Amino acid sequence: MNNTSAPTPSAPAANDKSNDPLAIHQRAIVIDMHADTTQRLLDENADLAQRLKDGHFDSVRAREGGLDAQFFSIWVEPELFGGGGPQAMKRADDQIAAVHELAEKHPETWQFATTASDIRRIVAAGKLAALTGLEGGYAIDEKLENIERYYKLGVRYMSPAWSVSTSWAGSSGDAVGAKRGLNDFGKQVVREMNRLGMMVDVSHVSDPTFWDIVNTSTKPVIATHSGCRALANVPRNLTDDMIKALAKTGGVVNVIFYPEHLEPGWNEKKKKLDAEIAPRVQRASEEEKGDGAHKKMARDAVRREEYAKLLPPVTVSRLVDHIDHVVKLVGIDHAGIGSDFDGVQSTLSDLADVSQLPNLTRELLRRGYSESDVDKILGGNMLRVMEEVQK
Repeated sequence: MNNTSAPTPSAPAANDKSNDPLAIHQRAIVIDMHADTTQRLLDENADLAQRLKDGHFDSVRAREGGLDAQFFSIWVEPELFGGGGPQAMKRADDQIAAVHELAEKHPETWQFATTASDIRRIVAAGKLAALTGLEGGYAIDEKLENIERYYKLGVRYMSPAWSVSTSWAGSSGDAVGAKRGLNDFGKQVVREMNRLGMMVDVSHVSDPTFWDIVNTSTKPVIATHSGCRALANVPRNLTDDMIKALAKTGGVVNVIFYPEHLEPGWNEKKKKLDAEIAPRVQRASEEEKGDGAHKKMARDAVRREEYAKLLPPVTVSRLVDHIDHVVKLVGIDHAGIGSDFDGVQSTLSDLADVSQLPNLTRELLRRGYSESDVDKILGGNMLRVMEEVQK
């Protein structure tokens, strides 16, 4: 189905629970394609079974928010762990082990999943599905056989680069990436991922790399946490031509919840504030006695506090503007969600953590999306892609 215009609302019947936004939300299979909570499991030994006082995610709030499946980001920070080599691999391996351990320690709440049918089975049993995706291809250490190694560890998507380019793929986050597409090895990586049934993620890649990926992949391509460049002009977001090309592969644009990628002009305000608070951020880093990962946590804590005080609030309505844009451009089958929870220093005012996910459904219904549309956006589209990629 290809919606070319916004849906027309239909009036709910009086006292009809079937049209209640919360009931519709709870009936859907809700899949978040990207959260960075994995680093909290590892670096802070965070106990997700408890309601945490900070951050955006734990099992208690996930239940309240009606979440069903979480893709945990396996993120190797190249500046701390290298762009390859044993240290980068160990960092990825430790994070994957932490997600497996979450499911082993709390079998009453979590089960590890690798397929769409796993997700459906786990949800039917009243539990949460834990999945993993590599954010940046640093841990494959430029060896094709390592893709299969990570596939066997349960990893089900990979983006070639995070904010730092690899030798074989460009990032949208550095100068070298602007001109770098996939080299021959990079194209072999995409083909190997297609062969194994691992989804290719274009969030964070440069424009030339994006085009090389969609022209190389024979399976649907996804963006796990991106916005629309037509609405917020940042390099991390996708242009209309990119969204159309990605949809043509059968893929899904999972819209990020981060204000920087949603609200026009917010990025410029953030950069100005970053310059003002730089001495405070640096001081927090120097005062932290722990390792590089803990120093980064100290810097981020200052940013979170300052952003909350001094940057303009952005609401879930702006997130739905981006979903609307995708739907109007390429149809209802190509929109999804990827929060980036615990990976960002600012959230939406009325979607500040995973417990507030029903507010997204309320806004979608308010704009006239049907229950079937909502089902697709919240997770149905990604279940379809997973099945197609894993064929």
